[in-house]
Amino acid sequence: MRYQISGKQIDIGTALQTHVQTELDGIVQKYAGRPTDANVVFSKSAHEYNCEVTVHLSTGLNASAKAKETEIYAAFDSCSAKMEKQLRRYKRRLKDHHKDRSQPVELFGASSYILASDTASSDEVEPETLQPIIVAEMETNIPSLSVGEAVMQMELAGAPVLVFRNEGKDGVNVVYRREDGNIGWIDP
Repeated sequence: MRYQISGKQIDIGTALQTHVQTELDGIVQKYAGRPTDANVVFSKSAHEYNCEVTVHLSTGLNASAKAKETEIYAAFDSCSAKMEKQLRRYKRRLKDHHKDRSQPVELFGASSYILASDTASSDEVEPETLQPIIVAEMETNIPSLSVGEAVMQMELAGAPVLVFRNEGKDGVNVVYRREDGNIGWIDP
């Protein structure tokens, strides 16, 4: 498994890197089986250390966890405990959904845009054009999944919405978390 362990405006020592690799290897090998890479980012906010871990699995699923503690090792340990709980909870679902999948999830390229928010008040002049201002443009991948796999991927990533290509109908679909806590599915 490839590791990318970094710190935002803090130095990460070799002892911490070794600790992270050892702990994540144990957790991921126990519950996930075939991880491809892991991204661990440490940062400091006032007196607390933040730890964000994202593990990419060969099936195309991503598991992520975040934690805050007053010490950097405690922040990682808390984050790894969340990751372990998450992977343990979904282990049977991962096995059931991917038992007959022989190939990894197919990914399709797409463009992703970030638009400037419209902060014009009633006193200001109206803009000349109604075209939105594009702040950032980047590439993103759209996975080809079943609806169950898409819901599982969204929950594992902790995301509020997931756009995916439906394997059954070969069209672009969306799953999202509703305000009442249920999952919504848009199938155009």
